[in-house]
Amino acid sequence: MRKPWVVGVLLAAVLLGACTDPSSGPGAAPPPVAAPEPSATTHGRPAASPSAAPVEPPTVLYLGDSLAMENQEVLGQELRGDLRARYTSAPHSGTTLCDYLEGSAERSLVPAADKAAALVRSLRPDYVVLQFWGNAWGYTPCMDGITYDASRNRYRERYAADARRLTEQIRAAGGDRRPRIVWVLQGPDPITPDRIRRVNAVYEERAAASGDLVADAGRTVSPAGARHTWTQYLPCDAHERAHPDYCTQPGRDRTALHRDDDYLHFCLAPTTSTPKPCPVRSPGISRMAREITRVIANDVRPG
Repeated sequence: MRKPWVVGVLLAAVLLGACTDPSSGPGAAPPPVAAPEPSATTHGRPAASPSAAPVEPPTVLYLGDSLAMENQEVLGQELRGDLRARYTSAPHSGTTLCDYLEGSAERSLVPAADKAAALVRSLRPDYVVLQFWGNAWGYTPCMDGITYDASRNRYRERYAADARRLTEQIRAAGGDRRPRIVWVLQGPDPITPDRIRRVNAVYEERAAASGDLVADAGRTVSPAGARHTWTQYLPCDAHERAHPDYCTQPGRDRTALHRDDDYLHFCLAPTTSTPKPCPVRSPGISRMAREITRVIANDVRPG
């Protein structure tokens, strides 16, 4: 297996950030797997019992970077299957929080119509899910060249300020129907493990300060008892054992989270310069989507 921190891999993972058909990318493709089929269940989980108390389907908006780009269809399937949610996704690869701020259009990778506040005004969502790895390698223009390697404290301060501004813009756009924000905690980073601790801490602090939610999707792709330790494989969980297509190495009772040539993304198809949702079954994506859905479901129907 190639080491995940090879220089070329880092650039591809950060700048490309999307999946394509395995036959169109370089290198060996993962074993072919079928795309999820629509059904009355969500990836094998039974739909809500007819006897359960009726719940008004929530409206959910999903924003983020390349991880959200590859996750978006699976998250939509989970939310629709479990909550009958009205769901819209508008991720843009390579972005960070400042790209979704209104007033940053000239130096942003996100067009004005897809800014968080603009979408909140038009869609009136109940939940806004934000999933950002924290891209800041001199590539995202609105970060003003602030990178983690150059100044860790400055990076954290800027990231916290952007999280606060984004929260305020979403709140103002929602008016008397302010949506709840779901901050998605990120999985381990083998290059700068402390960076993810800082980014996740910003999300947790912001959620606590504004009465919003945290979905620790990163925990589901981390080893038990080692939250910030990167791994390419994990033991299959109960869901994956019950649905062998997700237990990618069933004879060894383990599942693949990453390709050999991409430590960052969870899509088991190669990355490409044309961002699109992941086209193959990928356990890491399924794990994260199920955790985000669980957090929203618990808030929609508490107790």
